[in-house]
Amino acid sequence: MSVKLKFGDKVTVADIRKLHDMEDVLFDREWFEGAESRNGDLYYMFRDLAKSDADLEAIKAHHLRYDVTRIPPGMLGLEYVKTVGHYHPKVPGTDVSYPEVYQVLEGSALYLLQKVESGEEDWVIDVAVVEAEKGDCVIVPPGYGHVTINASSETLEMANWVCRDFSSIYEPIKRLSGAAYFLLKSGFVKNPLYRDVPPIRHLKPKSFPETGLVSGRDMYGLVNNIERLRFLTAPQDFTAFFAGVL
Repeated sequence: MSVKLKFGDKVTVADIRKLHDMEDVLFDREWFEGAESRNGDLYYMFRDLAKSDADLEAIKAHHLRYDVTRIPPGMLGLEYVKTVGHYHPKVPGTDVSYPEVYQVLEGSALYLLQKVESGEEDWVIDVAVVEAEKGDCVIVPPGYGHVTINASSETLEMANWVCRDFSSIYEPIKRLSGAAYFLLKSGFVKNPLYRDVPPIRHLKPKSFPETGLVSGRDMYGLVNNIERLRFLTAPQDFTAFFAGVL
């Protein structure tokens, strides 16, 4: 059965992430192998949203995309429900990868961000976990892969702004059976397939008034001042800014 979201005057049908889509990144393999059905829904992605045709035209003209993801609470065996996780490619002609920004709309989220040594996808040089509540914004800076975890008893709904000109890179995290840490009820545990994994830096969300990203202020409203999101499409021009986001 399709799942829909009404956003402005438009209705969008979700892309659905199923349990079988998570096979490569799960901690509890025994639980997965014994699951009665691997076709159950885990979370829902509503992509390329806009409240009007004029908004969508402006968003596309600035090479951006606005999405909403809905993650119901649950457990993947011993592990809290999460997204698959991915990295972003580099901006063509630069050595800087595309960033992304999230905002929690309902519920709460743990954003696990990890940076690896260039050319060494199992050598982690930084891991940060940002605990975000309703209204908080979290920027994923260039160079970081990321996974979103819903460790609460409520449905998490979050929005993101991102450049529309690339496809996310899932393979490195899948090859290593997940991110550098898994979150179980007992706490975070290291993924043994990684090496040199540093301790987690636990961080609180920040506001970024210079971009219009302020906790409690709906970031979709930036569609009316969309140039302030240029750091998402030309991150190579904002290196000083990104140095302070985590």
